[in-house]
Amino acid sequence: MGVQRLIAVLMTALLAGCGPATAVTGDAPPRSASRVDRPEASRHAPDGPYPVGVRQLTVDPGGARPLPVTIWYPADPGPMASVPATVIAGAPIAAGRFPVVVYSHGLRSLPELHAPLTTRWAAAGFVVAAPTYPRTNLHAPDFTRADVRNQPADGWRLIHHLVRLDARRDDPLAGHLDVNRIAAAGHSAGGFTTAGMFTSGHSARLRSGIVIAGGGLAGSFAGPAAPLLFVHGGADPIVPESVGRAAYARTTGPVAFLSLSGQGHGEYLTPGRPGFAQVLATTTDFLRWTLYDDPTARHRLPTDAHLPGITTFTDGGTTGEG
Repeated sequence: MGVQRLIAVLMTALLAGCGPATAVTGDAPPRSASRVDRPEASRHAPDGPYPVGVRQLTVDPGGARPLPVTIWYPADPGPMASVPATVIAGAPIAAGRFPVVVYSHGLRSLPELHAPLTTRWAAAGFVVAAPTYPRTNLHAPDFTRADVRNQPADGWRLIHHLVRLDARRDDPLAGHLDVNRIAAAGHSAGGFTTAGMFTSGHSARLRSGIVIAGGGLAGSFAGPAAPLLFVHGGADPIVPESVGRAAYARTTGPVAFLSLSGQGHGEYLTPGRPGFAQVLATTTDFLRWTLYDDPTARHRLPTDAHLPGITTFTDGGTTGEG
């Protein structure tokens, strides 16, 4: 079966049902390096975990496609220093300028259903901005499966909004967003959305991507080469692993593939389930490497991903090793 036909078949299956990740709380990512007040001044990611703040905003509220966004960010430790797993609405952001991750949900899902992963990334020193897509979210009154193809443009609208927000003197996040160091990530339909943001001529602000249980869209992987990480369950009944592998084979830059044997469409995104710790460690260090230029995080990736009998890590050039 040709790649284009395979993608078409997959989109039919994908659009038939993308279950949300399960929202479960738990520990934040482990520490990796010394915390610095201004992470942009260091070649290593800050020590963690930070407490996490959360806020809501809407991009283009009066437009044809208003885009509600949930933003998780490293919060000022202050009195919360002893409880780093805490998530506080409206908490002051920590000192420094932090890289940004745009996280895309799957069909009939919501950003908050992915909080087990996104809050841990925020605790590790990233601002995570998760849009609620207008026609594919859990509560969409006019749910339209094919609208996935329009979501990469929504992701770029969000990036442009964050660039403007960082320059506004009256916004609490102003001056804290490293808008030249952005990654895109997403699960299922959100993984396809993520791939669709890496097209010909995309801005160099977009440094890397994580495609979870997804594949490519038309025009994906044609822009400036960027490191990509694919995460996929080996027994995924919604988006077969072969689809992720086909997208992996089409990439032109550093790439890696983390496969979870016997796993389905996303149970490895639930804390306590087999593979969650490995997915969390691998994705967090991938972001540390690509957004903080942390070489030690890059070389930890194979070890992060290792769980005998469950995970297989295929390195296509992320670590500089075979």
